[in-house]
Amino acid sequence: MNKTLHAIYISLFFIVGITVTILLALNGYKYYSTPLEQRFFDPNHITLKPSGSWGHGFGIIGTLMMIIGVAVYMIRKRVRTFLNFGYLKNWLELHIFLCTLGPVLVLYHTAFKFGGIVSVSFWSMVLVVLSGVVGRFIYVQIPRTIEGQEMGINAINDLRVNLTAKVNEAIDIGQKVMSDFQLLASPERYKQLSFPVALTYTMKDFFKIRLLMMRIRRIVNKAGLSKVIKKDIIRAAKAEIILSRRIGLLRTFHKLFRYWHIAHLPFAITMFVIMLIHVGVTIAFGYKWIF
Repeated sequence: MNKTLHAIYISLFFIVGITVTILLALNGYKYYSTPLEQRFFDPNHITLKPSGSWGHGFGIIGTLMMIIGVAVYMIRKRVRTFLNFGYLKNWLELHIFLCTLGPVLVLYHTAFKFGGIVSVSFWSMVLVVLSGVVGRFIYVQIPRTIEGQEMGINAINDLRVNLTAKVNEAIDIGQKVMSDFQLLASPERYKQLSFPVALTYTMKDFFKIRLLMMRIRRIVNKAGLSKVIKKDIIRAAKAEIILSRRIGLLRTFHKLFRYWHIAHLPFAITMFVIMLIHVGVTIAFGYKWIF
């Protein structure tokens, strides 16, 4: 998938997700904002209640989206037959889309009213979504190939060396700027740090990096280079700083990723088990949708 197709792919997810969320909110605001004891008298109650044609449909579609989102990503990741079927990162993006919009639909299925054992499933779902956001942040901090496979440390260091050479050979940015650049682009700066300390460093360096990149841009703009070369140098300089930080924090993020799996999986299993019980009980009591 080239950059243009990937941009369209991601844009469609955003457009569909935001459009559906806005339409659900606008269409049901009056009903969902009505006190529970008065909803029975609302004209939309027959369709938007959990067993209504729309409300029940939200639950079915949302559940299927989550099941499909988890299933396709796990199959692509673990079944040998599908290892070369598209890039793993693209399947992860589909997984994130389905497992974000699905819970939104399930939330509207509940009509913002949940109790008993179903509430355990709901809050497990909330924790799965929140932990998924954290997991995505950790995932992107670990350097990967374009296919989404994790890069070995040798490949990462080779990439960093190439970026350093590209910046150094392209232009002389001055001793002071180069000194600041080498400091922020040093993997040693982040090694052996605990996550809270590393997070503090990252937040502090955010502003330092912005100021440094502004200085590098000024120097590059004065050098009389073509627009394409200028853009290439600035991109390489920024990429080296980001990559160096990720190299330094690699061990920390590997640990976090392992802990994340330990926390994410039980919540997901709890959610799906109770969800299946809920579906089974619903069918047993004869609640049907439009079939």
